Order: sequence, then structure tokens, then C-alpha cells
Amino acid sequence: MRWLVACLLILVSTAATAETFRFTAIPDEDQSRLEERFDKVARYLEGQLGVTVEYVPVKSYSAAVSAFRNDQVQLAWFGGLTGVQARRLVPNSRALAQGKEDAEFRTYFIANHDSDVDTQGDDLPKNVQGKSFTFGAKTSTSGRLMPEYYIREQFGAPPKSLFSRVGFSGDHTRTIALVESGTYEIGAVNFKVWDAAVADGRVDTDKVDVIWKTPTYTDYQWTIRGDVDDRHGDGFTNKVRQALLDMHDPELLESFPRQGFIPADNDDYQPIEDVGEKLGLLR
Repeated sequence: MRWLVACLLILVSTAATAETFRFTAIPDEDQSRLEERFDKVARYLEGQLGVTVEYVPVKSYSAAVSAFRNDQVQLAWFGGLTGVQARRLVPNSRALAQGKEDAEFRTYFIANHDSDVDTQGDDLPKNVQGKSFTFGAKTSTSGRLMPEYYIREQFGAPPKSLFSRVGFSGDHTRTIALVESGTYEIGAVNFKVWDAAVADGRVDTDKVDVIWKTPTYTDYQWTIRGDVDDRHGDGFTNKVRQALLDMHDPELLESFPRQGFIPADNDDYQPIEDVGEKLGLLR
């Protein structure tokens, strides 16, 4: 009888600690590519953390924030702005790690060759005015927040008064495709997505190319909910951070794509929060 009770206690204890740990990522590229890559990241984290880990795909940036807020995921690969939004909604949430490149991120402004926009210079070419323009997702840091900030800083006016037409593509891959096809003459794109697409031969640089590179800013990061240790045990948050910092497999890092991860802190994203407030993108 005592043996039976002991076994039951072990089963109950195991069930209490066997809760699945879920994460998501903002859909900044083609969804099928993301699912294939992040499923591999889930397997890596599972091995490092000793719990079942599941990647949960989402269809939009706002859906990633909602999933985090509603506890459908406990960890997320956010952009700078979405990370700020999520941490505002979930008390005690923390930025854990950022890519080595994220401390000095950039947006590339790209243009269709038929648009006859001037070539690269120290500033965004003046003759972009009057052209059609597309951002990425509405809450993308590199695809909307920072490019709009630099447009306003340089021209002293909002995009809608400068361009003949302003759109939102939804993700960086689509921004490139829309500008390459001529649907929009100019677009703002994450420099890492652009560089990877060029390296993979997925961009026809005879049709579209970079016309300006923004100054650097802080962007993507892993953010974890503040109540994770309550479920998975004291120190679990630090264990997750260490697993991210120890991710060195090039195949896994290509999911982002990044050379590796370094520690991050909420305070690193105060400049992003300040810009978001200034542009009215944070409530």
C-alpha cells in the first residue's frame, strides 16, 4: 500500500512539472519557412530545458503579442516594438537575450530600378517624395517604427503626406516581392532578411536594390513571461536564458538569422519605447 501511495505521489509530481513550455515568433518572413526552422529550435530547447517545448506559429505581429498576453505562449522572439508591447501587458516579463546583430540593427530602404530614385547617400534621397511606398507590418520595428521615425526626422512630415501611396505589406519577404514587382516603388525592410534573401538568390537585384541604410538601433529579443518560474521551478527563467546564449549550431541560428545571442535587458529597449510613444504606436 505504501509502495502504491509513493508511486502515485511520483506520478502527481511528474505531471505537475510536465507542463508544455510554448514559444512563438513574430511572422516577419514566409510562414512555411518559419515553421520548418523554429520546430528545430523547439527540439533544441527541449533537450536543454528538460521539458516538452512547442513552437506555436501566429499569423501576425499583433497575434504574437496576444498569444503572449493570454498565456498561450510563455516565450517569444519579438521585434523591439512588439517586445515593449508584450512586457507592458504582462507584469514582470523580461527581455532575456538578443542577437549579436540586434544591438546595432538597421532598416534598408529599397527601390525598384524603374522608380529612378537616386543612389545611396548619407540621407534618404529627396526624390523618394511622390513615389509609392510600403512598410512591412504595422507594428514592425524595422519595417515600420524606425523607418517612419527617420522619414519624419529627415523630411519633417508624416509618410502619408510625402508619398503618393502608403501600404503595409505584412512582412519583410513580401515587402521585397512588392518592390521587385513594381507594385510599390520603394519599401522599408529588415536588413537581415534582405541580406539572407540576396545570399539565397531570392532577390533580382537587377530590378530592386538598396538606396539607403538607416543609422543603427536596438531591435529583436527573446522575452519571457514573469510567471514562468512559478510553473517550472525556481531558476527556470535563467535556465532558458542560458540555453539561448548557448545556441551555437549554425543551422539553428539560421532560423533568425543571427550569428549568436548575447544577454539583453528591458532597459535596452527604452529608446524603442520612447519612439513608439512619440509616434503614437503605444497605448
